[in-house]
Amino acid sequence: MGALPQLAQEGERLLYWGAGALTLLFTLVAAFTCRLLLAYLGRWKALKPIPGLSPCYPLLGNALLFERNGEDFFKQIMQYCEDFRNQPLLKCWIGPLPLLILYHPDTIEVILSSSKHIQKSYQYKFLYPWLGTGLLTSTGDKWRSRRKMITPTFHFSILADFLEVMNEQASILVKKLEKHADKEPFDCFLDITLCALDIICETSMGKKVGAQNNKNSEYVRAVYKMSDIIQHRQKSPWLWPDFMYSMVHEGREHNRILKILHSFTDSVIAEKSQEIKNHEQHKTDFEGKCEQSGCKKRRAFLDMLLNTTDDKGNRLSYMDIREEVDTFMFEGHDTTAAAINWAIYLLGCHPEAQKEVHRELDEVFGNSVRPVTMDDLKKLCYLECVIKEALRIFPSVPCFGRTTSEDCYIKGFKIPKGTDAVIVPYIIHRDPKIFPDPEKFRPERFFPENSSGRHPYAYVPFSAGPRNCIGQRFAQMEEKAVLATILRCFYIETSQKQEELGLVGELILRPSKGIWIQLKKRRECVT
Repeated sequence: MGALPQLAQEGERLLYWGAGALTLLFTLVAAFTCRLLLAYLGRWKALKPIPGLSPCYPLLGNALLFERNGEDFFKQIMQYCEDFRNQPLLKCWIGPLPLLILYHPDTIEVILSSSKHIQKSYQYKFLYPWLGTGLLTSTGDKWRSRRKMITPTFHFSILADFLEVMNEQASILVKKLEKHADKEPFDCFLDITLCALDIICETSMGKKVGAQNNKNSEYVRAVYKMSDIIQHRQKSPWLWPDFMYSMVHEGREHNRILKILHSFTDSVIAEKSQEIKNHEQHKTDFEGKCEQSGCKKRRAFLDMLLNTTDDKGNRLSYMDIREEVDTFMFEGHDTTAAAINWAIYLLGCHPEAQKEVHRELDEVFGNSVRPVTMDDLKKLCYLECVIKEALRIFPSVPCFGRTTSEDCYIKGFKIPKGTDAVIVPYIIHRDPKIFPDPEKFRPERFFPENSSGRHPYAYVPFSAGPRNCIGQRFAQMEEKAVLATILRCFYIETSQKQEELGLVGELILRPSKGIWIQLKKRRECVT
């Protein structure tokens, strides 16, 4: 009988502690919610003077205004920027998240020229599962250290090695395009994108995936599917919480695709690491054979990462290497492919500019079918202006984000620390005061005499300042080499109007309706 009172006391004690635990949990949740609410109200008050969209509701913000369709949403945001062009900046709220939209050279200079405002905005967190905190997504000391370590891998002599891959893959592309010559219009967007994917796979990983001849490979499909999944999540606030995302079908599909991508990268890194070990063990034999046969080992970005060290002699870890390889796979094909496609489209629309490109190519190459060299690229000045003007009208990355790392002032408005800013090259490049008749395609805008004195932040297809695109020389080289190879062989025509493109500006600027062209042979294609 004495046990019953004891059990009762124990039960009371458990109830007491249980009630205490619930009270503590409730208090913590209430305090956390209160803190978030106070922070939200503080931002609302601080940003109130900045011109913004309306109607704007507490917590919901402007979310009810936005179109869900990608094409309509892009058109809508660009129209808002045009409507507010006479205002220094524009504010909108996506749910409880405030965004500053910047579309003037002097306003973006405040952010991009700073060595402090280098943190990427909130939406980039959805890239973490795939890319980790590599060069694109990292910040602070990690980004500075990684940038310093990786910059030498883009040395001129290394880029020259990459040109060989670009020539090979451009030749494969031309053979595919030849089947369409002197026939009906066709959509060239995917063909060019697969060529860019083959180039980045081989230059970044030293791995041939044969995307141009096998667009249905598991890895190729995974790259495209993951990009689409990330884009959709970025504009869907209800999918932002990780615990919610893992419970829905799209979240489970994201994890399935992630395994495919990481498994592929893992296998390539393991293969390359073993290859380097074998090479070190048999270095003397290998070099002796190479001297006799005249062979040359082609370097890839991954080879260099495996041998990269920091100031203290420390090598990158396995995860560091995977982050950077995955980052280059993500960043290095879609953007370049878009730039090449837009240049082709604009040349098809402007036969006079295309005629000038052909004249320059004939001057440099004559009737030769030889590969493009680094010296050739230096001579293709007009083609370079064509590419720059295409990137002005259709920047591959139409907008990108940063987060302010401290309070700052833009045009007299105080911007609190931690505010996300969206920079919009698509609108910046259309400033009529800097680029008269901005919708007109005029490559001569980028002749040296016409570029002199232009605001340094008026043209930012590769961002600008300390966090500009580390791979821009690689991208420009690839765009020139591939376009030169195509245009030596074909005349391009198109009857597709700009309003028929169906522009979608998400991670990159895509034509939802494709790029429809007709090809006419100029001469025998590259062999």
